[in-house]
Amino acid sequence: MQLEDHEIDAIRKQLEKRTILLADGARIPAIGQGTWRMGDDPFKHASEIEALRLGVQLGLKLIDTAEMYGEGRSEALIGEAIADIRNDVFLVSKAYPNHADRKRLAAACEKSLKRLGTDHLDLYLLHWRGATPLEETIRGMEELQKAGKILRWGVSNFDTKDMEELVSNPNGANCAVNQVLYHLGSRGIEFDLIPWQRDHRMPIMAYCPLAEGGSLKTQLLKDPDVVRIAAVHQVTPLQLLLAWSIRRAESDGIVAIPKASRPEHVLLNAQAASVQLSEGEQRFLDNAFPHPSEKVPLDIV
Repeated sequence: MQLEDHEIDAIRKQLEKRTILLADGARIPAIGQGTWRMGDDPFKHASEIEALRLGVQLGLKLIDTAEMYGEGRSEALIGEAIADIRNDVFLVSKAYPNHADRKRLAAACEKSLKRLGTDHLDLYLLHWRGATPLEETIRGMEELQKAGKILRWGVSNFDTKDMEELVSNPNGANCAVNQVLYHLGSRGIEFDLIPWQRDHRMPIMAYCPLAEGGSLKTQLLKDPDVVRIAAVHQVTPLQLLLAWSIRRAESDGIVAIPKASRPEHVLLNAQAASVQLSEGEQRFLDNAFPHPSEKVPLDIV
């Protein structure tokens, strides 16, 4: 995909206006790039490489992956894609919960670094909670940070009680982010997790902001209000869903990481940063897909 320099610059400038502040002062874009299931199909290899590189060029410099994704194939793909632009990327990976003790965490991190072709991660997450005590995992993360292998650490798929327990441990408050599922059709974290993390100045990284495939995604994309509001903004329903997920990115500290394995989809994701929903439009969407009125279990895929 060929874009003119002025087109790239215009999109980058919009993304530069939508950034999230981390506790250590670093800023990350409100939209990044997810990579689940990327690297699995050799016939998509060239397109996925092009998509990742275009995303960085457009300002989607945060790339999220995990050792679980294709058992390392996603990390290897990213390593190839960013080999000559590593300094332009905010690189995130995640460790299996059965690698959450200090020794295995260090070994898993080294393997991820090797596949990614880098000497450090900008952010390293525990993919979900397992049997290892949180205190042990925190110690492992802190040791990796002191060794320069990671610059920050965080967690994924932690609910409010998990976060409360995490920060009650020594150095637990050093957690930089919590990555959880969040989209218009799954708003459970708005009840208490988003407020808790906002109060503790810990941003949320929203995975599956466009919803995973299936009947729910179809319902979202065909909803009359979604279709109508998207048309008003001259964007696709998927772009509207992405814009909705970061509608309060700066105040609530939310980063969305949609996957796009094709350059044209990366472009659409990047353009969504310029969509600003009015209060009235948000009310229509709230009526169609209500804010939670009570605590619900954390959605996980």
